Amino acid sequence: MSKSSGKQKKAILLGIGLDSDGHQRVTTGPNFALVGGTAETHEAMTEKTIKINEKLKGKPLHEVSREEFDDIARSVGLRKHEPGKN
Repeated sequence: MSKSSGKQKKAILLGIGLDSDGHQRVTTGPNFALVGGTAETHEAMTEKTIKINEKLKGKPLHEVSREEFDDIARSVGLRKHEPGKN
């Protein structure tokens, strides 16, 4: 932590469901905020996010390396979006 800022790091996983059925859905918890989506989409985001938090074993998200997070995300069925690749 830098002496000049005096602020702690914070990181969250943000999930945005781009499909809609007219309902507004928001779910928050440790390390995450999920918004939008149909009931099915929002439920899928919630399940994966809960699994990620279980695998973090109480560790704050900002203390996880990118490689560790990628491994955890892959293990719950998420895949990295790579623009330009199909």
